[in-house]
Amino acid sequence: MIFHTAAPPEDLESFWREVGREAAEARLWYRRDLNPRRLDSGHLVETIAFQGVAGEELFGWFAYPEGDRRVPGFLWLPPYGRSTMPPNEFGTRKGFASLSFNHFGLPAGHEERYRPSQGYFAAGIDAPETWIFRRMVQNAYVAARVLQALVEVDEDRIGAMGMSQGGGMAVWLGAICPIVKAVCADMPFLCQTHRIEKRDLLRYPIKELQDYADSVPLGYERVSYTLSYFDTVHVASLCRVPVQVSLGERDPASRPERVEALYDALPEPKRLVRYPVGHEWTLEMAEANREWLRWHLG
Repeated sequence: MIFHTAAPPEDLESFWREVGREAAEARLWYRRDLNPRRLDSGHLVETIAFQGVAGEELFGWFAYPEGDRRVPGFLWLPPYGRSTMPPNEFGTRKGFASLSFNHFGLPAGHEERYRPSQGYFAAGIDAPETWIFRRMVQNAYVAARVLQALVEVDEDRIGAMGMSQGGGMAVWLGAICPIVKAVCADMPFLCQTHRIEKRDLLRYPIKELQDYADSVPLGYERVSYTLSYFDTVHVASLCRVPVQVSLGERDPASRPERVEALYDALPEPKRLVRYPVGHEWTLEMAEANREWLRWHLG
């Protein structure tokens, strides 16, 4: 074991309550380009910009079924990296509107290959109040508020979904954002962070945490303390919406037993889906997630 905070901190709930409060009270501002293009799926998609919780301008896209109004919607959260998720068969669903954005203020179509030098796992990790993921999940909360405000979307039928980083953040939103009524979390990250082992740290991006911990005094203690607030298993106990979780039976990143621990920590209603794959997308995920959202959002 590398990081050693198995128990959740005593103030976990108040910490996350404050995270949500700040995002709920942030100024809501957005603009649409109102010049949509048509996807093969039948959706119209247009670029969108909105103001993040710290006043920064963020960019993404909004896809919606042509001619429909007040359809259910979902926030599509990206995996680790600086790229923007595209509005493809994973980012859109028949009968749903969806919104996704770039966490780093980059354009809606931005693509970037991962490089350790561009990683952000260690950004602000000295304290839970400054770790970059606190601001990222707050901006995701603001994005949910934007989605709720769009006329094509039924404001009472909104979900959140994503894979890996996006899956973990979808669970966090389910714990703090009352707009989100259902969650799909595929192979969610940061489960049982105290069980991270040396074999896990042989590959990036998670190795960024070890690189940082090795570079500063008491580095492992600092990282462990912050991770205890963001461990998705810990936050799962605060989640009060239906959650579907998936795991890859050969996943070396979000290991199956750790995702199972997340599932066990969730209250009902919940569902666990197993795929005979590694840490990767499958088309079966898209349909299983659509069914889950249909069932719980109507």
